[in-house]
Amino acid sequence: MTVTIRRVDTPADLKRIIEFPYELYANDPNWVPQLLSMQRDKFSKTKNPSWEYMHGDYFLAFRGDRLVGTIAAYINDRHNEFHDERAGWFGAFEVYDDAEAAQALLDTAARWVKDAGYPLIRGPQTFTTHEETGLLVDGFTRPVLLYPYNPPYYAGFIEAAGYKAVMDTYGFYMSAAKVKEVGLDERLERVTKAIMKRGKITVRPIDSKNIKADFQLFKDIYNVAWDKNWGFVPMTPRELDALVASLGQFLDHKLAFFAYVDGEPAGFILAIPDFNQVLQKVAPNPRTPEVISLLKALYHWKLKPSMDWVRVPLLGVKAEFRSKGVDAVLYHYVLQAALKGPYAHSDSGWILATNETMVSIAKNFGSEIYKTFRYYEKAL
Repeated sequence: MTVTIRRVDTPADLKRIIEFPYELYANDPNWVPQLLSMQRDKFSKTKNPSWEYMHGDYFLAFRGDRLVGTIAAYINDRHNEFHDERAGWFGAFEVYDDAEAAQALLDTAARWVKDAGYPLIRGPQTFTTHEETGLLVDGFTRPVLLYPYNPPYYAGFIEAAGYKAVMDTYGFYMSAAKVKEVGLDERLERVTKAIMKRGKITVRPIDSKNIKADFQLFKDIYNVAWDKNWGFVPMTPRELDALVASLGQFLDHKLAFFAYVDGEPAGFILAIPDFNQVLQKVAPNPRTPEVISLLKALYHWKLKPSMDWVRVPLLGVKAEFRSKGVDAVLYHYVLQAALKGPYAHSDSGWILATNETMVSIAKNFGSEIYKTFRYYEKAL
């Protein structure tokens, strides 16, 4: 049967695009199923705050009555304003190993963006750089929290549809065993103290008794610290509130730090326990009532803790303090806290391939690239 494409127009259609990955990845041991409620909120154009400044459509691909793929095409107005360009995006790209269906979906997204009056399409991104972003092209192992995951064959489909690679980002891995084996902790401790003394840098952990004030300080630093990153768009107040609320659920107070230079707030770093380890054990799915999944998650999270990975998703330093080594100091503090605690594995990412400073810092700290994510674009 030939492939047909249908726009998502009904709640039933939206349900299908949300639930399709649970079918697609059913036999993939690396894929981590997310809670259905979180996926519904992400795809909801009223609940996801990013849709306040985006507009777009979702599409379904069928062979006969069988759903074989999905995609989203959208315009991010804040991105275009912030970067002074006219680009559209594709995301939510999921498809069986079916070249015809993949081509039809990618062509549909490109045509939608072109018809909207934009000369360029980029992706995959679902739906901002603060969410799952980029295509996994190397390191097809279990993803940590908020990392995308996809089969290896996606890259070939995207390239066959005329998309060219435009940017890579990296995930860096470090293990507590390696730190101890090569004596990194003692050497880095000496280097960090020297940097702090020279730059008048002080560091403190997040204050669990004044969490609201510290989250406000985090929000004050976040947008200005990231404003020059490729693809970054400053968060709206509602997005920042949603991020704080989301991360607050998984916060380990020992894994968040603020840095000051001569008493002035200069940067922050935040690591979070890898809740994907819990979700992989729980295996949420559309056939299981979510209350049961939540009870299982509570057991593996609180009663029988199973998380020995952390992810460092957020590191931000104000531009005027970057030459002082604040980023290296914060990186040392959070890795030291994580790997001396109950965590044996650390992921730092993603980091832009073009961010030579952070790539160098990560490597000098003994981390190694273990995942690569790629963005593609196509002129229309």
